[in-house]
Amino acid sequence: MKKIMTTILIFVSIIVAGLFLIRMNKQETDVTKTKTKVGFILNGKINDHSWGESHYNGMEISARELNLDVVYKEDIPEDERCVETIEELIAYGCKIIICDSFGYGEWELQCAKDHPDVYFFHATGVEEWENLSTYFGRIYQMRYLSGIVAGLQTETNEIGYVAAFPIAEVNRGINAFTLGVRRVNPEASVYVEWSNSWTGEEENAAATRELMAAHAIDVLTVHSDAMAPLEIADENKIWTIGYNVDNSERFPDTFLTASIWNWEKFYEPRILECLQGKFQGIHYWEGVETGLVDLASLTENVKPGIAEKVEEERARLMSGTFDVFYGPIIDNEGKVRVKEGQSMTDDHMLNDFFWYVEGVVVDETE
Repeated sequence: MKKIMTTILIFVSIIVAGLFLIRMNKQETDVTKTKTKVGFILNGKINDHSWGESHYNGMEISARELNLDVVYKEDIPEDERCVETIEELIAYGCKIIICDSFGYGEWELQCAKDHPDVYFFHATGVEEWENLSTYFGRIYQMRYLSGIVAGLQTETNEIGYVAAFPIAEVNRGINAFTLGVRRVNPEASVYVEWSNSWTGEEENAAATRELMAAHAIDVLTVHSDAMAPLEIADENKIWTIGYNVDNSERFPDTFLTASIWNWEKFYEPRILECLQGKFQGIHYWEGVETGLVDLASLTENVKPGIAEKVEEERARLMSGTFDVFYGPIIDNEGKVRVKEGQSMTDDHMLNDFFWYVEGVVVDETE
C-alpha cells in the first residue's frame, strides 16, 4: 500500500510540474498576442545589400516570430535631427526604439532619459542607461577567418582593404583580418585606404581606385557599407571579400566570401525580454558561439584546400580556448603589443585599437 501511495504521489507531482511548465510557457507566449510597435532608425537603406539590409533581414524574421509592427526610418542623419524622428516614432506608439549606427549615441541617450517607459537599443554604441542597451558582435572573429581566405587566395601578396574611419571598431577588424592573412601567408601585406564615409559610394570608389593604382591588389575587402568597392573590383577581375551580407549572387565571378550578420539571433531574444519585462540596460558583445556573426559559404572561386583551413580555425574559435587577439602579437612598428600567453581584454579590444599589427600598411597622407 505504501508503495502504491508513493507511486501516486510521484505521478501527481509530475502532472503538477507539467501543468506549471505549460502555464509558464503560456505566459511567455501571451506577451506576443498583442502586436508591439518597434521603431528602427537607419543611417542607410533597408535594401543597400550591406549593413542596413542585414539589420532589416534579421528584424523581419524577429517580427514574424514576435508579432511586431516595425516602422523603418531610412537615411536619418547621425546628429540632433534624429531626435525628431525618435520622437515621431514614440508618438506613433513605438515601445522599442533601435538605432543602427554609432553616431546616434548622444541623441538616443538623451531620448532614453526623456522616455523611461520606452526601451532603446543602440548598435555599436558605448553608453548604456536603465532603458538603453548597446550591442555589437565579435565580427572580428569572422574577419580573421576571411583573412585566411585572402592569404591563401592571393598571388601578388598585396591585399587591399577599403575602410571607413580609423576608429577602434574598424581598426580591430583590420588587425583581425591581417592576423588571419599572416597566419597562413607571412609574406602578404594588407594595404588600407580610408574612404571617410560609411555609405558614400563616391568616397569608397575613390579609395578603391587609389589602392588599385598604388598596389598590385588581387584580393580586396571592405569595412564600409557602400557597394562601389565590390563593383569596381568585379569590373577589374579582382577577388572580393564582402561585409554584412552575402553578395555572391551579385558578383559570381569574383566574390569569395563575406563576414556576415544574423541579427535575428540578437533581436529575437532581446525583444522578447522587453515584452516579458526582463530588459537589461547593458552592453552585449556576442561572438561566433551565438550565431550572430558568421562567414558566408565559400564560393567556387576559392582555391581548393582553403575551406579545410578555414574550418580548422573556426573550430578553434568555437572551442573557447582561442580567440583572435591572443599573444604574441607584434605591431607594424615592431613593438610587442600582446605577450605570448596573454590576451587582450574586451575593454582594450573595444576602446584601445589605435595601432596596427605587423603586415598592415596604412595610407597616412590624408
